[in-house]
Amino acid sequence: MKQFLFLAGLLFCTVHSSAQFTVRIIVNDVATKKQDDIYVAGDFNNWNPHDDAAKMKLFGATRRIYVLKDVAPGTINFKFTRGTWDKVESSAKGEDIENHSVTVTADTSLTFFVAGWKDDFPDKPKPNTASAQVQVLDTAYYMPQLNRTRRIWIYLPKNYNLQKSKSFPVLYMHDGQNLFNERTAFNGEWGVDECLDTLQQKINKDCIVVGIDNGGDKRMTEYNPYDDKKYGKGEGNEYLDFIVQTLKPFIDGRFRTQKDKAHTFIAGSSMGGLISLYAIIKYPEVFGKAGVFSPSLWIAPQLYTALQQATWNEPHTVFFYAGKKEGDDMIPDLENYEELLKSTKAFKITTLIFPLGQHKEEYWRKAFDPFYRVLMQ
Repeated sequence: MKQFLFLAGLLFCTVHSSAQFTVRIIVNDVATKKQDDIYVAGDFNNWNPHDDAAKMKLFGATRRIYVLKDVAPGTINFKFTRGTWDKVESSAKGEDIENHSVTVTADTSLTFFVAGWKDDFPDKPKPNTASAQVQVLDTAYYMPQLNRTRRIWIYLPKNYNLQKSKSFPVLYMHDGQNLFNERTAFNGEWGVDECLDTLQQKINKDCIVVGIDNGGDKRMTEYNPYDDKKYGKGEGNEYLDFIVQTLKPFIDGRFRTQKDKAHTFIAGSSMGGLISLYAIIKYPEVFGKAGVFSPSLWIAPQLYTALQQATWNEPHTVFFYAGKKEGDDMIPDLENYEELLKSTKAFKITTLIFPLGQHKEEYWRKAFDPFYRVLMQ
């Protein structure tokens, strides 16, 4: 009898732990732009603002619905958009709002009212917050490997023009429009320039930062080295080829840089975290350290096998960051990769977890200070 109860309890726990739920997300009405399509962008679709699979369906005069199926127990985060992050929902005054965050423990119906959209307020431009150390190198730098162009930013430390004989390490970062300037960021900036303006003076360690804008609707493929049924052919290899074969030689030729692996770094968040981790597999002789912030590991399970099979002649440094409010898979996925890299004995690993951290620039900004200190060790 005791054995039966034990097995029954075990079966219950197994069924419960694997339970999948249906979440119905309903928008009862919107304040403006009532005729436009509305999309749901969240951690369940890598925050894609124009995911056709997450386009809400109209029912009734004003109501719209999106049904999210097979949701595991835990927290989901999302926002409503009209197809781009320039047209994301806002407060009735045009202010940024927090992500909708819902803990799912059963089949659930959620209702919302969209009070406004960011593009309802064109007369309220975002401030230009880039520091004097930031400049745009090119608004349309050619990427021959992808046959397209991209805006390129650069941050030069204050000592760059004061110490003419000194060369500097270089950090390459993705999503350049979100790094330095509130005006170009879609949901707040990292504040890399403000952080470094202060931090470099404190620790007396300088670094050049090169920011590469993401490609908008190309972001999901450019930052993924693998093909994906939903998002298409991966272009991550070509994107990294561009950085290493085209952009880095240009930066090294124009600026006083330390060109070796020990002084060349790469970092990014979400899909940018994924491609940064992959970069040290593809180009271990180029990148010595990587910053992997809230990586979208779920979209590329092949990366785990690639790391298992890779070999390194010299140790590399990886800084992992994630927040506990980024969905239930983020921390376990990151910990799996952390353990794998530690087992190879070829990595120096630092992991930072924020208990209240969400999938947004506000928290990556807070994690940038400790990341930079690891880079400069």
